[in-house]
Amino acid sequence: MSFEELEHTADVKIRIRAESYEELFRTASSALFSTLYSGDCRIERERGLQVSADTIEDLLWEFLSELLFVSEVESFVVCETEVVFIEGGLSATIRGETFDPERHGGGREIKGISYSDLFIRKIDTMICAEIIFDI
Repeated sequence: MSFEELEHTADVKIRIRAESYEELFRTASSALFSTLYSGDCRIERERGLQVSADTIEDLLWEFLSELLFVSEVESFVVCETEVVFIEGGLSATIRGETFDPERHGGGREIKGISYSDLFIRKIDTMICAEIIFDI
């Protein structure tokens, strides 16, 4: 549903609010790629990925770490993410394009996704999460 950047001394801290876990994970993907890249994004290709973990927090960490890996290794900028939870993890379809420095430059380099202070909680009718991107 929404994400916002919170003050942090050295890194990028993101708070996400969503109505479902699928929406939370989609929004986390958007937050990651909004931090990494500026400019517009076009859907030119898609690929799938699967991750597994024992807890929902670990699953979010694994998911974002895999997206960061795909971005770095394949120079893939994600515009759109679909998430389906499966037994023990999730299956995602990511859509986007190859990185173009003229259109996507100007973002911040993210070295990794931090476990520090990572949480997912249900608050009233919303699911909230906070994540730190190590820059």
